[in-house]
Amino acid sequence: MPKGPKGEKRPADVIGTAIMVAKIATGELTDTVPSEKRRGGKKGGKVRAKKLTPEQRSEIARLAARARWKKTD
Repeated sequence: MPKGPKGEKRPADVIGTAIMVAKIATGELTDTVPSEKRRGGKKGGKVRAKKLTPEQRSEIARLAARARWKKTD
């Protein structure tokens, strides 16, 4: 089965998706995110922020602000 953008297993075609939805609705399949992956993803940003110096955080914020306000016209 092909994987989605976050690595989840999803059918590539419409019919396969419909069958999967029906199985989830009837309880044959469970559609949950593994708890270990979820916990690791939730704490990742906080851990990274703690490791950065104030100057590094400031530079990252400055670059992000530039990217947000950059004119595309």
